[in-house]
Amino acid sequence: MVTPRYPNDDACWQAVKARDATADDHFVVAVPSTGQYCLPSAVTILPARDNVEFFRHSAAAEAAGYTLSEASTPTPRYPAKWLAIVKKSCYLIENAEQLPDLSTLADHCAVSSGYLHRIFKSVTGLTPKAYSAGLRAIRLREQLKNPQQSVSEAIYQAGFNANSRFYENASQRLGMTAKHYQRGAAGVTIYFALGQCSLGSVLVAQSEKGVCAISLGDEPDSLIEQFQQQYPHAILVGGDAHYEQIVAQVIGYIEYPGSTWHLPLDIQGTVFQERVWRALRDIPLGSTVSYTDIAEQLGSPKAVRAVAQACAANRLAIVIPCHRVVKRDGQLSGYRWGVARKEALLLREKNSIRHSVTPRYEAPAGEVLRWRGNR
Repeated sequence: MVTPRYPNDDACWQAVKARDATADDHFVVAVPSTGQYCLPSAVTILPARDNVEFFRHSAAAEAAGYTLSEASTPTPRYPAKWLAIVKKSCYLIENAEQLPDLSTLADHCAVSSGYLHRIFKSVTGLTPKAYSAGLRAIRLREQLKNPQQSVSEAIYQAGFNANSRFYENASQRLGMTAKHYQRGAAGVTIYFALGQCSLGSVLVAQSEKGVCAISLGDEPDSLIEQFQQQYPHAILVGGDAHYEQIVAQVIGYIEYPGSTWHLPLDIQGTVFQERVWRALRDIPLGSTVSYTDIAEQLGSPKAVRAVAQACAANRLAIVIPCHRVVKRDGQLSGYRWGVARKEALLLREKNSIRHSVTPRYEAPAGEVLRWRGNR
């Protein structure tokens, strides 16, 4: 594609990287792996350089089979009034002894409940209720670290008005009962198994709620040791034949990027961490973003370091693809499971988008390793 102002694809690419709004009148950018196109200034997550195609106008892109991307609209610039209301609401939620309900928040901000709900979700990506629930879960974890405090006391200190309100959903946040969490998962059964894939050793663990950890490493013993430190008193059970099939599915997901993930997950983190992890799962296959991109997408452009910390805290390798986050200049940054693995994953994903059919993966005999009991 050639235009007088953008004589070649490299010139177009530079405009896309700069989110240059003046380029919107000259061409559109399409991503083959997603089958969608958008204006250069509307690219929120920068795709891989070899995974883009340029057209002089939208009609040409649609003639080539692309559809307009609704998700790739520019990060909205919220009115100052909205930001002030949301900031005040967050402050009230974070500092109240008893977490306020939507009506109370709206009264404090002198707006209607519906209006507050709408702008709060637009700016933060969460409803006030979800934000409050996340804070309660964080407070609960902190309170349960005190062995001198009863579970009931911890529940009230965390902001739950009654035990019944806590038991409705807090156990989902912890992945187990509060009593088991307080005792370091004492008596809780966590199934896990070790496997081997092209990236080295793999440890997959599952709580009652779902897969809670996927770890990669060079030595199986070190993966086991690290996982035991997280749940020192849990009953760790080497998976039976059924669980080994689950591990085989995880290995298949690792080996063949783009395959569908079917297993339930047990994702535990702070409100901000879960927002980051949700954004990571939205990064298209074969693409990379910077920490700055994620921070801006979340409406917190100064939270670049916090985004990096959330990526480092991720326990679910591959499924929450923190390996797709790179430095702002495109260079690879640190990776919890090794930069070499990060590079291999990104290369594999770029290659995979060139294939329209993903082969079914079958775990070879002996690939899933057996291990039973506590060490």
